[in-house]
Amino acid sequence: MLTDTGAIGTATPSASARATVAASPSVAVAAGRTLAVAADGSAAYRTVQSAVDAAVSGDTVLIAKGTYREVVNVPTAKKGLTLKGATGNAEDVVVTYDNAAGTKKADGSTFGTEGSATVTVTANDTLLTGVTVQNTFERSAHPEITATQAVALAARGDRQQYVNSRFIGHQDTVLNWAPSATGQYRQYFRNSFVAGDVDFVFGNATAVYDRVNITLRDRGAAAGGNNGYLSAPNTDASKPYGILVTDSTINSPAKANTFYLGRPWHPSANAVGQLVIRNTALPAAVKTAGPWTDMSGFSWKSARFAEYANTGAGATVNADRPQLTADQAAVYTARRYLAGTDGWNPVG
Repeated sequence: MLTDTGAIGTATPSASARATVAASPSVAVAAGRTLAVAADGSAAYRTVQSAVDAAVSGDTVLIAKGTYREVVNVPTAKKGLTLKGATGNAEDVVVTYDNAAGTKKADGSTFGTEGSATVTVTANDTLLTGVTVQNTFERSAHPEITATQAVALAARGDRQQYVNSRFIGHQDTVLNWAPSATGQYRQYFRNSFVAGDVDFVFGNATAVYDRVNITLRDRGAAAGGNNGYLSAPNTDASKPYGILVTDSTINSPAKANTFYLGRPWHPSANAVGQLVIRNTALPAAVKTAGPWTDMSGFSWKSARFAEYANTGAGATVNADRPQLTADQAAVYTARRYLAGTDGWNPVG
């Protein structure tokens, strides 16, 4: 992703966002062992990663209330794990780190965008619930770093679920990734919270954000300026479905007309980003006259962007805001996005 710099405001979940996360329905977990984690040493494991390392497919990693400063990787072989916050309140269980794409490793190389992630989940059939995942890298604290992408979650597997959780960062907060651009990789976010400022929901996987609270963080741009971009999909042209935001609420403390809904990431000729935002409340911070914009010389009009039945101060219909028809909207639903070739239906 492109580097973007600028002054940063603070952003925390609104009261409504916190209420939505806390009130999410319980989620059934797979049968298997339970591996308990507590930072204070009162459980068998002190770190989330050590419990993941010890787990086998179908196990649950139960994480006690606390802050866990670590980088977590759930590899491909750990299929079917559940990572569960013990209290059910995502604010109580925080996994956090602060690497950026330009942060140097011990050998002098840098992490790169994907490598900056606080939590990386490559395994299929993973469920993460009741957990906050954040990347606390701050541009202002590291002026020497120009590659400021800082991922909180790198979701890069199939049939993954992220429920009743929070994902917080600035640039590139959540990476929805398909390791094989044409492969089937589906990720479902429900009753959760996402915050960021630049391209913070991005990637080439098929991802659904359903009943999610999203905060567009304020970088201090004046009214009519550019605070950032919610999304940057790079969906392969062969895939009908990229990213869907549905039945959600987008909030922002930023000034009016300072945020784009998205721009098309075009790293290859086959990348033709697909994104629909529907039945979602949009704040005044969204650019009403033109919420889509070009990226690296690739026109947003060549991408697959559309809206349907959005509401709020940032919602309107004009020539620069393509709208689905009712018939088209029936095809762009959470279930259609996630069904794939096996009929997967986690939509609750």
